This record gives sequence, structure tokens and C-alpha cells, in this order.
Amino acid sequence: MAEVSLRPPPPFLVERAVRTALEEDLGTAGDITTDAIIAADARSEAEIVARKAGVIAGLDVAEATFRALDGDAQFTRLVSDGAKVEAGATVARVAGKTRALLTGERVALNFLYRLSGIATLTAAYVAAIEGTGARIVCTRKTTPGLRGLEKYAVRAGGGVNHRFGLYDAVLVKDNHIAAAGGIANALALARAGVGHLVKIEVEVDTLDQLRVALSFPIDAVLLDNMDTATLTKAVGLVERRVPVEASGGVTL
Repeated sequence: MAEVSLRPPPPFLVERAVRTALEEDLGTAGDITTDAIIAADARSEAEIVARKAGVIAGLDVAEATFRALDGDAQFTRLVSDGAKVEAGATVARVAGKTRALLTGERVALNFLYRLSGIATLTAAYVAAIEGTGARIVCTRKTTPGLRGLEKYAVRAGGGVNHRFGLYDAVLVKDNHIAAAGGIANALALARAGVGHLVKIEVEVDTLDQLRVALSFPIDAVLLDNMDTATLTKAVGLVERRVPVEASGGVTL
């Protein structure tokens, strides 16, 4: 997998995540172990080394962690987010106050591990469907507070982002349909209730629901928990009129 060109995550997302994580770890007293052992003027250098092969994501957040504790810390990247590395590869070097390096180490690595893990697994799925014309797309099933960063990690792995929240597209799901008394009523209310620029997607569980959905001006359809035979029939019914997504029970 070649390195991919990525827009970095918005700085305010990075700063907010780092601040929250450091506040959680430092509490009201700070790093009492490091502060007791290490002199305030001590300086050190360290390397971040990959223990396993994978795809890197989260270097911006790791750097921001160390810089939040030492504004003069030097963070040197030896690879970019989206790069595939082998076990034992040095990913980055950081130099600065020893206290900052020791205090920020776990938070920085937690972000780097988490986001690189998402990028690595995403890359495996992307490789598995190579040449099919399909794309791997993420969901809203993210760690609370880390959605923007985790969706960035999906992009680092070669995946594509779906909606970021409840605000940027309509997705009529099974519980909406049940609460509205049926798929037709749910879609009619959705179209009447949002602006003309808002896209509408509908989740269907059966071919009958799909036929009803296709009679409305929808923008995409999500085929939920269908077996392969039913998926094949559903794709045939859609006839490329709208993008088709499949979710539920998807494994490598």
C-alpha cells in the first residue's frame, strides 16, 4: 500500500482531544512520579518504534501531546500518516524536557496505537475488495469524543468517511421506520422536513422494503444484514439508480 495524501485533522479537534486526555491522566496533582524523580531541567531524546507491521495514523495527535507539555519539544516524523511500516520501524523521534516525554508518553502512544490500529484494519478491508469497484466506508460507531480522529484514521487506511453525525445527512433506519408506522411514511416525512440540499438515505431489511424505498426520491440505500443471495437480488433491483451500501455481518 502506497502512502496516501491526507488532509490533517482539524487542529481544534487535536487540541481538544489532547487536552481532555492529559486532564484525565494528570488530574489535579500532575505526574507525581516523574516530578519526584526527574530534575526540571533534564532533557532527553526518544524514539517511537512500531512493534508490529501496520499503517500509521495519529502523528499529529502524538506531536501535540508532547508540545502541550513542552512547547519547545522537537517531534521529527520519519514516516507520514497513511504509511505502511514493518515491525521494528522507527516512526518518529522526539526530543525535549524529560518530564514532558515521560508524562506525555502514554497519552501520545494511546492515540497513536488506537488510530494506527483503525488505519491498519481499514487497509486490510480495502485490500480485500481491491478491483471490485466497491469502497470501505465507516459508520458512527466510534469512540465518544474521538469521532473526528477515528474517521481520519479510516481515511489514512484508504477508507472513505460516511456521515460525521446526525446533522449532515438523513439516514432513515429501522427504528425510525417502526416509529413512523412504515417506510413510506418515514420517507415522506423526512423529505418534507429537511432542506432540498440534504441527502436522504434509507436502511432496508427486505426486498419489499427496498421496492417501496425506490419509489421515493432517495439518494442512497443501505442494505442491512442481508445474505449474499439477497444482496445480489437487491443490487439488481436498484439498477444503479442510487449508490448502494451493505452493512451488518461484514468480515474479512
